[in-house]
Order: sequence, then C-alpha cells, then structure tokens
Amino acid sequence: MNLFDQVFNSDELQSSINDTTHILKLHSAHSNKDLSNLLIQFTNCRLFYDSKIIKDDLWIRNGLIENPRKIFFEEKRQADVQIDLNGLLISPGFIDVQINGGFGRDFTIDANIDECLNEVSKGLLKYGVTAFCPTVISSDSSNYKNLLPKIRDYLNKEKSCKKLSSKILGLHLEGPFINKEKLGAHDINVLKTLENGLKTLEDIYGMSVNELRKFVSILTLAPELDPSNEVVKKLTDSGIVVSLGHSKANLKQGENAVLSGATFITHLFNAMLPFHHRDPHLIGLLSNFNLESHIFYGVISDGIHTHPSAINIAYKSHPNGLVLVTDAMSAMGLEDGRVHHIGNQAVQIVKDLTTKKRSAYLQGTTTLCGSVATMDDCVRNLISSTECSLVEALRCATEHPAKLLGIYPLNGGSLNYGAKANFTIIDDNINVKATFINGDLAWSCSDWSPLIKCKFIP
Repeated sequence: MNLFDQVFNSDELQSSINDTTHILKLHSAHSNKDLSNLLIQFTNCRLFYDSKIIKDDLWIRNGLIENPRKIFFEEKRQADVQIDLNGLLISPGFIDVQINGGFGRDFTIDANIDECLNEVSKGLLKYGVTAFCPTVISSDSSNYKNLLPKIRDYLNKEKSCKKLSSKILGLHLEGPFINKEKLGAHDINVLKTLENGLKTLEDIYGMSVNELRKFVSILTLAPELDPSNEVVKKLTDSGIVVSLGHSKANLKQGENAVLSGATFITHLFNAMLPFHHRDPHLIGLLSNFNLESHIFYGVISDGIHTHPSAINIAYKSHPNGLVLVTDAMSAMGLEDGRVHHIGNQAVQIVKDLTTKKRSAYLQGTTTLCGSVATMDDCVRNLISSTECSLVEALRCATEHPAKLLGIYPLNGGSLNYGAKANFTIIDDNINVKATFINGDLAWSCSDWSPLIKCKFIP
C-alpha cells in the first residue's frame, strides 16, 4: 500500500474535510492517484539531520523536502496531510554501492537483466535502501559486450519512469582488472591485465570511457596493474569513481593511485595484503594524513567478512571515510536450501548454529564470496563492532556513500531542504518500518500503522 492508499483509506478522511475547494483538490488527487501537489507533514517524529538526531517535523511536496519556515512565513499555510509517526526516526535512505544481486537474481549472469534489476530494486526497499549501484563482477569480454548495452538502455528508460523502487545510481564494475593472487570469488580465467592501458580496458568492456561514464559510477581495479596511473586518471577525469581492490599493492602504489584520482577502497581487509608494520599496504591509506580527506573505504559489516576488532581499528583511524556495503549476492533475501551463484561461480550458504549468521562460500571451498547481509543488518553490526553512536552508523550508510558518488546533499544522503524525499523510517534498533521514494510510500512493514489526518485548511 503506497501513501496514496494510506491517505484515502484513513478513517478521518471524510470527517476532517468541510471545505469545497479542498474537497475538489482531494478529489483531483484521488482521481490521478497522485499526492505530489499536496503538502505532507510528518509529525511526532525524530530526524537524522545535519549529523544529529533532532525532534522535529519533516515536510515534503512534489517529491522534495520543504523548508517549513518558508511555508509558515511566506505561504502562511498548514499541511494538507499530517502523518503522526509516534516517535519513530526518519533517516535518509540507505545507499549500497556494492551489491552483486539478491532475491535469487545476479547482475552478472541473469538472463533477463531488466527483470533482475526491477526485482532487486523493489526488494531492497524493505531494508531501507533507496539507492544502489548494481555490481557486475569479473566476466569475459563477450558477457560485457552483451550485458553492458542492455543495462545502459535500461537505465536510460528508467530516467523517465516514476517507479516506487530503489534508485540505481550507476553500475559498479568490479574487475576484471584485478590481481590473480587476490581474486576472491572471481573466476581466474576471465581476469585481465592492463597491458595496453586504456585500450585494453575499452576493448574488454566493448565501450569507450566516454560511453561508460554515462552509466558506470564505480570501477574497481588493482592499482599495481596500472603503474603509470594512466587508466586511473582517465577514469576519474571522466567522472567515474576509481576504487582500489583485489590487490597486492603496497602503500606507495596505493598513494600514487589516490594522488591520481582514486577515492575508494573496495571491501577493506578482504582480497588485499594485510597490514604490516613496515608496509601497511592499502590499509595504510586510512591513516595517511596527506591523503585521508580524499579516501573512502567500503566495509562489509556482516559479522563474517571482517572481525569486529578490525572494523573498530579502521573506524577509529578514519571515521569520516567508512562506507557500509553489503557485497550481497543472489541468496540475500532468500531462505537456505538451494544453490546460488555469484557470477558464474556456484555458492553454498552455511548457517552457524550458534550465532545464526549465514555465510556464502564458493561451493566446496572455504572462500567467502559476497554476503547475504542486508544494509540494516550492517548498520546494527557497525554499532556493535565499534560502539559508535546511531548517528555515526547512519552516516556510514547515507552521507558517506552519497559523498563518495558526488550526489550529497540534494540527490542522496541527507534530509536537507530541497533534497529528494527518499528516506526510510526506522526504530531505535534500526528495524525498518517504511521506505519512501520521491515522497511516496514505496514499502511498509505489516505492523506500521501511522495516524493520518487530512487537514485541508481554507
């Protein structure tokens, strides 16, 4: 049930309206199934706003967050619809910049990529995710040449659609330009070097960087494969975020890549050389004071991929750079008992009988291959790992990924005035109660029943 249905099923609807003008206004909204021209006020709630949790109301109209001072003092009006949240917390929607699939679908190998993207976009809403970067892992060139144009065309069509689903912020291409000795769950047979630099990259993907930049947001590569940083510079100059990962790079190679424009580290600690006191490798970028302000780093906070102590060390070293990612694969959102895939690799799900946590391993191995975690789980796990505040944890799922992608604050990661009204409603345990897209209710849990009042004031 979307917000339109919630409002027009409200018990107070008829009794609260006695003005002809506003009855006509309501009738028009009802006929068009469109509340966008109505001023909606969320009250009796708290907001995660400007790195604080404050007790205040949230006002939205036309899919955007409104400034109440302008409404009170310039428009001199009250809300058309008022929604009482009974003390719940409104947060900007979560953003997942590394997710391989979910709900039985895989972005790399799905035969019907349009259906795959639609299903995952809808499914993520119940975990508070309002935007994400579908992640395509290392493939052979023929798969890229078949898949990438389809995703490009899908995203072009989506620009004119008003779906109530999580927004796609562009692809994350993870590979195939990664180190064979740190391949993780990637297929060693499809990995490539950057032997001829940019030409190799464009040949493998079947597109120029100028074409890729229109629908690719992040590209993960191992910096030691690009010693001149020619590829890093070209990608970042075009607006694509370069992420360092699946790598045996030393600290100096990492520093040079960052100085050339790289701004992200893919799933810190995983598929890279460990910290060493003589060469901390890529992990050392977190505490390099000359580079710190430039680097973000992804953490899979699922209780499996990264030990809580390691997460705590990273967070304490560079709290403003941590970006929570799920790295979820096709089994996310599903029960156990079937074979899943990440790319073309078969995966088995193992459940720990003590902790009840589920882990994804390449079938017949002990190699972790993506997670089955959801973003709300990752926020909770970050708090338990670091003892950080709820505010600090929410920043890592909202503000930080938005800043990484350059869309903060108006297009993601904030509740600032003028920002898109893409947000989630949660309780203090980060249980998601409802998720809104463009100011409309896109998903709600079965026990969410806010008090809705229609206050049409003449």
